[in-house]
Amino acid sequence: MKLKVYTKDGSSFTEQEFENIPQFEGDKGLFALKETLVAYQANARQGNASTLDYGHVSGTSRKPFKQKGGGRSRHGTMKSPIHRGGAVVFGPKPRDWSKKTNRKVKVLAMSRALFDACSAGELSVIEDFDSADKKTKTANAVLAKISPKGKVLLVDDTFADNFVLASRNIDRVNFCESGMLSAFELVRFSNIIVSRKGLDTILARISK
Repeated sequence: MKLKVYTKDGSSFTEQEFENIPQFEGDKGLFALKETLVAYQANARQGNASTLDYGHVSGTSRKPFKQKGGGRSRHGTMKSPIHRGGAVVFGPKPRDWSKKTNRKVKVLAMSRALFDACSAGELSVIEDFDSADKKTKTANAVLAKISPKGKVLLVDDTFADNFVLASRNIDRVNFCESGMLSAFELVRFSNIIVSRKGLDTILARISK
């Protein structure tokens, strides 16, 4: 598959063939991608929502008024769910939302997400991320040449301190190390710029 490979300053690019990028036909890998994305979002849930049931609501259990003669409905306690400050019926309790995903499924999902991003032209390669003068203006100019609009995800093995200092104040820029990249990031961002080293690491991860 051919990808655009930009120079460090983003001024020019050449189309190069990357044979190690996985190829898919039809819907192969889409189910694994869907299951992986669901598991990723489920694992991010805290699951700490909790409500007080009848046995945990503070207050007296004394009957608020007599059973008959008042012209009102019968009540045994003010802790009833129908009263303000009373118990909650069938409310949420702390639970574990996490889902387990097998390694082969994760690799297949990652491969499919990478293929879709490359096929849609959402992924570009840069020789290296560098900013010798540590200026945000310079870094922003380079990124604007490659991806002029929208949020952009930058992927590298290890980002140089100079480049991080120069680009961390750009609102639309997000960083991710290639060793931590997941299918969720590949699907979430429509503009992805990855260094050559970062792409080699990603391809090595999905080829195991």
